[in-house]
Amino acid sequence: MTALLVMLGAAVGAPLRYLIDRTVQARHESTVPWGTWSVNVLGCLVLGTLAGVGGALPQPVMSLLGTGFCGALTTYSTFGYETVRLIETRAYRAALANVVVSLVVGSGALVLGYLVAR
Repeated sequence: MTALLVMLGAAVGAPLRYLIDRTVQARHESTVPWGTWSVNVLGCLVLGTLAGVGGALPQPVMSLLGTGFCGALTTYSTFGYETVRLIETRAYRAALANVVVSLVVGSGALVLGYLVAR
């Protein structure tokens, strides 16, 4: 049953990631991967909120939303790939900014969601 819940959450999270990424990126002409950044920060906020609620949510809900939905919504591999692509095109400042801002803002969003849910 848990695997099915994870799959259901992922079935919503993955297409949402794609739609948000394409919508955000289409609005920016820069080489910075704003779409990936947006879905990762959103996923951190959602997961932080779920963590803040903690034991108040049944484990099946955490599997559905935390593992399935957030796992498919966020994308560490694409973040890494896009950072490498920035380096390959000699956009060193953009690559560094992508790493630093992603980590700081993503962690901040997670903490914010956690604190608000508490």
